[in-house]
Amino acid sequence: MKHKNCSRCGIIFQCGSADEAGVCWCNKYPPLFTPDPLINCMCETCLQEAVKQKIDGYVAEMTPAIAMTDNKAAVLPKAKHLLEGIDYYNENSFIVFTTWQLLKRGYCCKNGCRHCPYGFKKDTV
Repeated sequence: MKHKNCSRCGIIFQCGSADEAGVCWCNKYPPLFTPDPLINCMCETCLQEAVKQKIDGYVAEMTPAIAMTDNKAAVLPKAKHLLEGIDYYNENSFIVFTTWQLLKRGYCCKNGCRHCPYGFKKDTV
C-alpha cells in the first residue's frame, strides 16, 4: 500500500492492492479514465463521483439507435460486483438497474426495464 494525495481533493489516502488477490480497490470501478499526469489517483469518494459524472454524460447522449449499434459500455471489462449508485439503486425493497448497467449488459431483455436504453421501457412496450 502506498499513501497518495488525491489529485481532485488533495486528501491523503491508501492506494494499492487491498484484497487477497492483490487487486487495488479502484479496480472495482469501470476503467473510464486513461492515465494522465494531471489526474493521477483519486480517493474513493472522488473517484466514484468522477466515474458517475462521466457515466451520466455518456448516458445523457444515449439513444436507442446508439445503444444498439455503438454501445461502448458493452465492451468494457466485466465487473465482478455491481456498484450501488452506479449500476443500481434501491427503491422500496427492489433493486433497480440503471441505464449504465443495462448498457454494460449489452443487449435488451425486452422486459420493459424502467431505464432501458434500447427503447423497450414499460411505457413504450
